[in-house]
Amino acid sequence: MCYNRYMRLFCSGAESRYHYRGKEMYVEEGKSIMRVETITLNETRNVTLTAYIQETGGEFRYVTKRPAVLVLPGGGYEYCSEREADPVALPYLKAGYQAFILRYSVKADAVWPNPLSDYEQAMEMIRGKAEEWKLYPDKIAVIGFSAGGHLAAAAATMAKNRPNAAILGYAVAGNDVKCCNQSAPDTIPEVDKDTCPCFLFATRTDNVVPIMNSIGFMEALAKADISFESHIYSYGPHGFSTGDPSIQPKDTQMSERVPHWVEDSIGWLKEVFGEFGADGLTEPAYKAHVTDDCEAFLSVDCTMARIMGNPEGARIVGEVFAEIQRKTGADRMGDAMQDFLRKMKLRDVLGFGEAPEEYVCALNEQLSKVPNI
Repeated sequence: MCYNRYMRLFCSGAESRYHYRGKEMYVEEGKSIMRVETITLNETRNVTLTAYIQETGGEFRYVTKRPAVLVLPGGGYEYCSEREADPVALPYLKAGYQAFILRYSVKADAVWPNPLSDYEQAMEMIRGKAEEWKLYPDKIAVIGFSAGGHLAAAAATMAKNRPNAAILGYAVAGNDVKCCNQSAPDTIPEVDKDTCPCFLFATRTDNVVPIMNSIGFMEALAKADISFESHIYSYGPHGFSTGDPSIQPKDTQMSERVPHWVEDSIGWLKEVFGEFGADGLTEPAYKAHVTDDCEAFLSVDCTMARIMGNPEGARIVGEVFAEIQRKTGADRMGDAMQDFLRKMKLRDVLGFGEAPEEYVCALNEQLSKVPNI
């Protein structure tokens, strides 16, 4: 593992002192200590978790805790690719995250559910050490590539300790996983309302993992009302990792925009988890679900169909909806227009009716007391 490259990123032009304590390496600069620790989770299967722990407070002032990422390299369940390990963790470290790399069970040891059990053990440890490792236990994203993307998708849809966000890079999500691990499940049918927000990226011309893996997973996310962002680039090979020239030669037939996924995913995580601010992380920019149809109580962010299907919700909103229909002319446009409005969130419908914000808030207050049954 290349620690020097990692330290150049954070200690460029400065003298650093390296301290080794057992399997841990501390890198000290001034009063700040960076710790790199490799933990054996399963000696028999050679499963390890590498932790990159950054300091908080002191020079970092208002940073008391950090969000985190757990990287799952690809490799067809035959090995864990180094191209998709440290090089992937580094940009997130630079963005202020604690970073972890799981080298899970491969080859004969990859029989299912061993890899998922490795993930469960790693995530349980990370959340269990949240105070020691100075991270938010509810703001941990998993990042997986190819077969590691399959494991990340399984973590997002099937695990007991699900991540809070998932980044899936040219992931094997569907039945194509059988080509690299006969025992591994199809994750697409497992997408449900408890699946975390997802960020997907791949290339249309990937000749190893067909693009329908990403498209099928996105369709399942859309049906489950899960928030997601997707980037399917026009052309490029499989396994490009971050797309940097040090990983992918410059003459590779690949869209020049492919490496943008790294910056885009970091920006997306800021929207999902919040950004660093004077009082910790700011509020997320959006919710895990596109609508509030799965929430315990109604709100103006539920669809009209959901609200109107609830007797108490229909009573509260009935007169409002009728007035909006008159204003927009929907009552004269027939069933098609009314069906269109029923699929929209009440907040958006109220926008069409030019309802003042104070009215929207008052209506939301009433709906928030109605159980979503």
